[in-house]
Amino acid sequence: MKRKLTLKLIAKELDVSISTVSKALRDSAEISEDTRQKIKAFAKLYNYKPNNIALSLKNRKTRTIGIIIPQIVHHFFTTVIRGIEQMAREHNYNVIITLSNNDFDKEVLNMELLANGSTDGFIISLAKETLHKDDFRHLTEAIDQGMPVVMFDRIVDEIPCDKVLIDDREGAKMGVRHLLKTGCRKIAIITTKDYVTIGKLRTKGYIEALESYGVKVEKDLILKLDNIDHCDDECSAKIKNFLKDKDIDGVFTVNELFAVTAAKHLNGFGKSVPNDVSLVSFSDGELSKHFIPSLTTVSQHGETMGRKAAELLINKLERPEEEIEEYTTAYIDTSLIERESTRKMKK
Repeated sequence: MKRKLTLKLIAKELDVSISTVSKALRDSAEISEDTRQKIKAFAKLYNYKPNNIALSLKNRKTRTIGIIIPQIVHHFFTTVIRGIEQMAREHNYNVIITLSNNDFDKEVLNMELLANGSTDGFIISLAKETLHKDDFRHLTEAIDQGMPVVMFDRIVDEIPCDKVLIDDREGAKMGVRHLLKTGCRKIAIITTKDYVTIGKLRTKGYIEALESYGVKVEKDLILKLDNIDHCDDECSAKIKNFLKDKDIDGVFTVNELFAVTAAKHLNGFGKSVPNDVSLVSFSDGELSKHFIPSLTTVSQHGETMGRKAAELLINKLERPEEEIEEYTTAYIDTSLIERESTRKMKK
């Protein structure tokens, strides 16, 4: 397949910066006439088609950050948004928030909408369908045009941009080890399909925690669901069938919705949380705090993640244009918050 010509490729071929190419194609007076003509001739020769999304971004500064998130139902995403808004306000930026509803086409449309002169850059957590389709052209095209993007939580390694993550594997190990320390040995996990990186990594952490205690990993104690941000009737039925007649003393879930659903069904089977089955989940939302019994959780510190994502994007927006492009992957520490859904640790 013929490689699509981008600002980045033109800049590389002519040994100039992406910014110089962009300005030359817009007839900026900042670029010499000779350089402008050389760049425009090269672009015309190879039939360069500008990316309207990125060009609209480059044409003016709005001091506005675009945010694209999969869902608003998770307390985690609301805390991330709060952190982004705090950092943006401190640097005199505004924010516009859009939802992809885990839909690939909606994510692409949101990006086009926000880049159409409305924002200066993006902070994005990828939609479930985008991850499943393994199609990231809307991101790579924007980045190739010099458009600043920061990914958080749901990311893809191969996309060259700044990223903000927690160590999902270590966080899961922390949660499962807490169950092990309280005496649990038959621990089930309710997670997501492997195409969702957070589910894949948290499952890996679960396995490593069991192995570190010499506990056999049993495949029939692993449930992988296609849901991420909600637990509908079908999801609930799958969790119920999974837990039915299981000889377990602990459950680890990758989000609090799965944990609450599991607790409901365990109670329906006549099992008490935590006396019969202890429960630990990822995310520390309002549901975890107010559920009865309150949930022991691995906190993701979403507000800190949001502040860091905004900081990285603002640094990109305000850096000198001649500065060499470098990308950062920042990790936010997790912490265990012990509540009523787990027994006290054995001494």
